[in-house]
Amino acid sequence: MALIEFDRVVKRYPGASAPAVDRLDLHIEAGEFLTLLGPSGSGKTTTLMMLAGFEPVSEGTIRLDGQPIERLPAHRRGMGVVFQSYSLFPHMTVAENIGFPLKVRGVDAAARAQRVGQALERVRLSDYAQRRPQQISGGQQQRVALARALVFEPRLVLMDEPLAALDKRLREELQLEIRRLHRELGVTMVFVTHDQGEAMTLSDRIAVFNHGRIEQIGAPQALYDAPATPFVAGFVGDNNRLQCALAGRDAATGRARLHLPGLAAPALSACCCPSLAQALDAGHAPATALLCVRPERLVLHCPGHPQGPDHDPDLAWLPAQVADCIHQGDHWRVIARLDAAVAPQAEPWLVKLPPTALPDGLAAGHPIRLGLRPGDAWAYGPDP
Repeated sequence: MALIEFDRVVKRYPGASAPAVDRLDLHIEAGEFLTLLGPSGSGKTTTLMMLAGFEPVSEGTIRLDGQPIERLPAHRRGMGVVFQSYSLFPHMTVAENIGFPLKVRGVDAAARAQRVGQALERVRLSDYAQRRPQQISGGQQQRVALARALVFEPRLVLMDEPLAALDKRLREELQLEIRRLHRELGVTMVFVTHDQGEAMTLSDRIAVFNHGRIEQIGAPQALYDAPATPFVAGFVGDNNRLQCALAGRDAATGRARLHLPGLAAPALSACCCPSLAQALDAGHAPATALLCVRPERLVLHCPGHPQGPDHDPDLAWLPAQVADCIHQGDHWRVIARLDAAVAPQAEPWLVKLPPTALPDGLAAGHPIRLGLRPGDAWAYGPDP
């Protein structure tokens, strides 16, 4: 049995045209780190607030250890909560803030002091026990908030975008701290963010939310390598998109065969997403399909360059022209425009290259070819 179960949970706000959370089914296993990922308004924070007991459920059931809790008040659910705003008491010291959950639970002063000391060591703030929140940095305040959520040893810790207000360096530092604490303590953590990099760093599993529903849930690498929908493909990492004619499915490989004007047909081959594969199997194939490919999976060839093209026979080549080359330190971003004769009205494509892989002299206006392998591309049918 899962630790937490959402069973057909719905959340409606008065006056809203659509539910904030729509018939949500979700199981959270004991000890896992689950991230709820999605854009603003996708339902992820509402889901967390219903689990915490701060928002009532409109329909459905939430279970903890098999027992319904949707009518249980927040203070009786025994969950630690960390907010983006820290929510520390300004008139209390760091130690007093951390000890507050123990005090309201009736833990005696001696035991409280011992557990607060352990919590301070855990988040590496032992030297700051007698300072007040306004005397420490934002990153340190968030560590205090995390220690306060953990000090009473809850089975479940909920975090609502706790790192969003921090700068990049502090955010990455605290990501590693949270990851370390999760591994050391084995506590179940549910984390809300709109930052896909943060989700990839922290999570055992990621649930990608869109319009109040989960579009896909799975391990970070699985979501990145095999996105089930165009939304997931675009939200979890960068992706290039291209509308193609669908020419059927290869019987041997199961891949979609795609066609573009100006190229030999079928010019391209791509893995089928589950819904497109189902439509093809049922004989309801759409006329067109959306091709998606990650920018780091593309091969860039500059005609006439001494390095020459990749001779992999599986590569399909698309003619293009360089629009811009941008150095990002650890990689190059090449913005390319596909030839209008092959892909009319296509959006610019992004190619990511290692720092030493940019052909010498490559600049805006240069003709190039972009190669893609069938196993690196995904095909999607029209949205239902």
